[in-house]
Amino acid sequence: MSAEQFDLICLGRAGVDFYAEQIGSRLEDVGSFAKYIGGSSTNIACCSSRMGLRSALITRVGDEQMGRFIREQLQREGVDTTHVVTDPDRLTALVVLGIKDQDTFPLIFYRENCADMAIAKDDFTEAFIASAKALLITGTHFSTESMYETSTHALTLARNNNVRTVLDIDYRPVLWGLTGKGDGETRFIANDAVTSHLQSILPMLDLIVGTEEEIHIAGGSTNTIEALRNIRSISEATLVLKRGPYGASVYDGSIPDTLDEGITVQGVSVEVLNVLGAGDAFMSGFLRGWLNDEGYEQALTYANACGALVVSRHGCTPAMPTREELDYYLSHSDTIDKPDIDPELNYLHRVTTQTNKRKSLYIHAFDHRIQLEEMARAAEQPLSRIPVLKELLYQATKKTASDHNLQNQCGLLCDGRYGQDVLNQATGTDTWIARPVEKPASRPLEFEQGQSIGTILKTWPLEHIVKCLIFYSAADPADILEEQDKRIAEIYDACCHSHHEFLAEIIPPEEGIPTGESVFHSIERMFSMGVRPDWWKLPCMDREWAIKVEALIRLHTPHCNGIVVLGLDAPAEQLAQGFKAFQGLELVKGFAVGRTIFGDPSRAWFANKIDDKELIRQVSDNYARVTRLWQSAIAT
Repeated sequence: MSAEQFDLICLGRAGVDFYAEQIGSRLEDVGSFAKYIGGSSTNIACCSSRMGLRSALITRVGDEQMGRFIREQLQREGVDTTHVVTDPDRLTALVVLGIKDQDTFPLIFYRENCADMAIAKDDFTEAFIASAKALLITGTHFSTESMYETSTHALTLARNNNVRTVLDIDYRPVLWGLTGKGDGETRFIANDAVTSHLQSILPMLDLIVGTEEEIHIAGGSTNTIEALRNIRSISEATLVLKRGPYGASVYDGSIPDTLDEGITVQGVSVEVLNVLGAGDAFMSGFLRGWLNDEGYEQALTYANACGALVVSRHGCTPAMPTREELDYYLSHSDTIDKPDIDPELNYLHRVTTQTNKRKSLYIHAFDHRIQLEEMARAAEQPLSRIPVLKELLYQATKKTASDHNLQNQCGLLCDGRYGQDVLNQATGTDTWIARPVEKPASRPLEFEQGQSIGTILKTWPLEHIVKCLIFYSAADPADILEEQDKRIAEIYDACCHSHHEFLAEIIPPEEGIPTGESVFHSIERMFSMGVRPDWWKLPCMDREWAIKVEALIRLHTPHCNGIVVLGLDAPAEQLAQGFKAFQGLELVKGFAVGRTIFGDPSRAWFANKIDDKELIRQVSDNYARVTRLWQSAIAT
């Protein structure tokens, strides 16, 4: 490994957090939980990556679904996982957490003989440690003899290679065996043995970060100045004291007579929802400034703002800000009283944490319901054959992807009414998946089966993109526009809360203006409502309007994941001409075409003129042909 391959290597906890979704409930009364990755070292590694630091994690996870979830999510976060070891004998750690009120956060650690407490010296090499600017270890990983030996070994390797060493004290009395197993909430219990244990490692550190209670346990005194001086007597490390509403202070050198005499930056005042994870965000923000040599005041400014953003949100790792989001907040903090409800800040958090980015997309769209019902009836076939057809269409999709090496570019659009089995098979395969929520042919827009959109999305996998077809025009009569706009706002709000990506498909009704002009004004209207879809599915249009539409979307949503072009059952040659209008437009990722691909073969299949095998062959050939036409049309 080359020198300084990483800015930061974290060693320590990696678990799964189950966060209560009902705010204000006792854990006994909670009805549902959200699942996130967690653990202080994991949180710091992820948030540091979001801060633009090259981060890696040394830990262990179980050989089961939760362990794989952690590994995969770390990779999505940009954290190096080459030293995340799969432990065949231990389970991944779990934590159950609740939010009762601003001061009460019940939590239970399920960490009996868990995987991350079995990290061994053989899990990393000196070369790996030497490849980082800094090594960070959290206090929990000195709480057992085996982990103490492993952690001090890592510190020794770091110091031997001029790698800066960092301790997040992260004191949890329950993890030192000082409370009942169900009392994960207690933050401080004085204990001479813990203090002695921690003090044995303090001389090995360059940076020590903790709350006042954590400084108390490390310094062996509940007088903060005295505790700081006790630490200074055995360690030359830079000391960072987190002081809650008073901000934070740095002590680099002798300890002054008062806390404010340190290098102090006042905190950002926000309404607290959840303090859990805020310290990890603070650490990542500080490391951004510290590792980039921006000075203590700037590092503290980053740290305080990171912590403030997290305490206003649900969860730990998912609440961590990105660099762009943090910089926006710091530039506007005087006007953002409540970051949890600020539209621009929350938009940035939503889009800068998304990982479903694709350079190009060839989407087979077979979410059709009415059209396939009409085909079945025309052939005097039962509707029960439609799910069978969709399974065959999915097989054709996979065949094309395999035959033409399109796996990472392949996508499908399928519904849950007739295609639930297809959705179940495709989920988790790295296939781009979108599915509809609209009631077919509804105008004004209605949702499938008359359900509320929140009810619909509650059961969907998070990787499924919410697609909504809207027969929309800014020139519609006022009553239709009002109803359409209400539904569009409702679906966008639901996606923001459920963390699903939103794809808006716009098809103009028959009107006397060019398609592109109508689409442009419809998108303009949606943006004026504060609706900013992650994806667009748009019809072919003249190049002049294609350029204007892309520029409009780029202006209002520079993080937009992409535009895909729909087909509307047009002949392939006509589509090829339409595709040319989008040549060279970076936001246009590809096509989402359906009946042009599957229409004729499906009618023949319903009429029993071709068998399953021939259907798959014809659909696969058509799909490949449309892909070639697209590639040819947009080639520059």
